[in-house]
Amino acid sequence: MSDTIEQTSYTLPMGPVHPALHEPIRLDLSIDGEEIVDVDVAAGQVHRGIEWIGMNRNNPVQTIYLAERVCGICSACHPFAFVQAVEMAAGIEPPPRAEYIRVIVAEVERIHSHLLWAGVAGHEIGFETLFYYVWRAREKVMDLTEYLTGNRNTKAMYQIGGVRRDIPPEQLPAIREALDYYKGVFNELKTLFLDDRTVRMRTRGVGIIGTEDARKLCLVGPVARASGVPTDVRQDHAYSAYADLNVRAITPDIVTGEVVGDVYDRIIVRLLEVKQSIELIEQCAATMPDGPLVAEPKIAKLLALLKKAEGESVARVEAPRGENIHYVRMNAGEESLDAWKIRAPTYANVHAVKTLLLGQQIADVPIAFASLDPCMSCTNRAVIVDRHSGNRSVIDGDQLHALSVEKTRRLQAELAR
Repeated sequence: MSDTIEQTSYTLPMGPVHPALHEPIRLDLSIDGEEIVDVDVAAGQVHRGIEWIGMNRNNPVQTIYLAERVCGICSACHPFAFVQAVEMAAGIEPPPRAEYIRVIVAEVERIHSHLLWAGVAGHEIGFETLFYYVWRAREKVMDLTEYLTGNRNTKAMYQIGGVRRDIPPEQLPAIREALDYYKGVFNELKTLFLDDRTVRMRTRGVGIIGTEDARKLCLVGPVARASGVPTDVRQDHAYSAYADLNVRAITPDIVTGEVVGDVYDRIIVRLLEVKQSIELIEQCAATMPDGPLVAEPKIAKLLALLKKAEGESVARVEAPRGENIHYVRMNAGEESLDAWKIRAPTYANVHAVKTLLLGQQIADVPIAFASLDPCMSCTNRAVIVDRHSGNRSVIDGDQLHALSVEKTRRLQAELAR
């Protein structure tokens, strides 16, 4: 009998449907014992063709409501970027009051998104009490969103040339009450996440992305900032009312004096950004100017103006997950968009999965992957090729079903190996 033990590795598929992954993505993990030695990412499970549908709507105003539904959590940042792109292409300038209302809605969404993520993070490490506590606190911002917009989710506040609803003075006390509530619970959240021994043991040194790797991978949002890259669209290319608010990118060394780039640092950044959003909303509420809500209140005139628009533009906003880009192209005489393309932050950050997981233990995969705050519905969309060439391929229902069956059988065969 040989004294040499042969070292072997195995492939462990995780997803696209898995209790530890809250997004439909598949991770093929090559493992040696409990250690991850290689990772392959397979996205593409949530194709909805939303850009193609938007390009075939009657006019850009109708496309706003599709932009809201790219992602349920990001139902402000996507229409925010979209309407700005259309405005730049059409030469429309929103009034100042509308710009402040846009920022208030966007920052309310950031508070909600980060609290939602924090709850999920507690769940991923098995700290269910923390999960329920954070999501109970999250209800306050959901109530505020419903009070300001009429909905807890899709907000329908953004319009080309401004906003659809005002935030009148009588609503400001409710905003201040919600912000005071979060000021009260912020120190508790900070203590629970940053000082708790269990959280620290499960997150410190896990899923490290160094500063240089973050720059090379072109990461965005809290993931980049947690790795020491002080990038923030609100700071670097201030848009809307952010130019008046002096936003500064938050990095973890503000709290710890160093940058590790691990899950713990990502927790720090998101918690501090909740506090930052509170301050930005307070500034907007205190300094919001009077004036109209839209550049053109008559929808018929707005549509006529959009029909004359010629050109293309790119708009960028700082979504809760990072830089969100919308590109549009418009042709004079055509009512619908000639092109619409979205580059969501997860598309940029998902490239870091291999760097994030190599050398980690299997048990660390859920929290390490979740620390990217991935959103696959933002990322997965169909690409239109040769739209004007006339060589279109139409797939009917039977063909689509056959392709789906073929793909399912192929995946089953791969999983059986």
